[in-house]
Amino acid sequence: MFQRTFKAFHYRDFRIMWIGACTSSIGTWMQQLAQAWLVFEITKSAFLLGLDSFLAQIPIFLFSLVGGVFADRIERRKLLLASQVIQMTCAFTLTILFATGKVHIWHILTLSFIVGTAQSFGGPAYSALIPTLVEPEDLQNAIALNSIQFNLARIVGPVLGGIALKTLGASWCFGLNGLSFVAVMISLLVIRTRFRPKPTTESMLESMKQGLSFVRSHPAMVPLIGLAFSMTLLSVPLLVFLPVFAREVFHGGSNTFTVLLSFSGAGSVCGALIVAYFGRMKRQGAVALVLLIVLGVLISAFSQSRLLPLSCLLIFLCGAALIGVFAMISSLVQILTEDRMRGRVMSVYTLAFRGGMPIGSLLVGMASERLTAPAVLTANGILLGILGFYFAAAHRRVTSL
Repeated sequence: MFQRTFKAFHYRDFRIMWIGACTSSIGTWMQQLAQAWLVFEITKSAFLLGLDSFLAQIPIFLFSLVGGVFADRIERRKLLLASQVIQMTCAFTLTILFATGKVHIWHILTLSFIVGTAQSFGGPAYSALIPTLVEPEDLQNAIALNSIQFNLARIVGPVLGGIALKTLGASWCFGLNGLSFVAVMISLLVIRTRFRPKPTTESMLESMKQGLSFVRSHPAMVPLIGLAFSMTLLSVPLLVFLPVFAREVFHGGSNTFTVLLSFSGAGSVCGALIVAYFGRMKRQGAVALVLLIVLGVLISAFSQSRLLPLSCLLIFLCGAALIGVFAMISSLVQILTEDRMRGRVMSVYTLAFRGGMPIGSLLVGMASERLTAPAVLTANGILLGILGFYFAAAHRRVTSL
């Protein structure tokens, strides 16, 4: 059972990349916890909390297609290294601003946008790099294990971030995040990759058109990408607005926020382990849609809960269902993609998957100013369930995969 679940760890380069990425993700979550809490504490505005998330994610929507072209033209390690350097610089800049007491909300918003821009180039390169580190039959296992490192960081990062925020101050959270990028850089310098880009005289626009044409040529690809966008549009705002639940629903502080975020991360790790164990399964698309419907029910139930222990259980199950859907859909997209087109196709997927986050966060933030965050997220959960039934009925190609 153990060997089956962690099969992708048999590959040296995947292990090295996993360790480096996990270390960096822990630092990122330390910063995200401190940043989200401080934005809400400084401004007392759900809208500005949503705006900060919007500015961090919208560059993915704006620049991912260009990033995908670069990922197929430039050695992916070099592109990732450049992205890490920019993100590290932003983390240290925020560290200095907080340590000197000169930080303003516009500083945080601007740096969030710059980090998002770096990620819009690094994201497609990273997504395209992972499949080149393992054999095709172990791809879904690798994707699930990669989800584990991200979500393991969602447990460890908020715990460490909560401790650092309470005992040392926000500047330590940002500074430790800056240091964590060194681990990824070392990993990128050590691993060996099989993909080498071929020289091309094509224009950037022509390369982007080829990527979009490849997506359109596969009947199931467009529904899968549409599903990824809709899923993140409606589900990810739950994580963004956890500070609101911690403060206004449970009348707690940063510790309550940390507990909720950690339970969500623990659920995601369990969900990823289950997907890694089962690997590629029959009618995987249909299983993903069932999980999507379950996720919608869980989000609505969490939004209506007023008991912290019950909410911890529900956010745990939300995390498991969310990562299960993500891992299954992502692996289906990767399986349908040729390596020469992987950067561009994954940029389209990243555009959809990550593009839904800022739009969803901004819309929930705006609606929460008129209603309440729990009411808006209850509606999101209902819409997510309806979305699952719609895709099951209207897109049979997805359910047959």
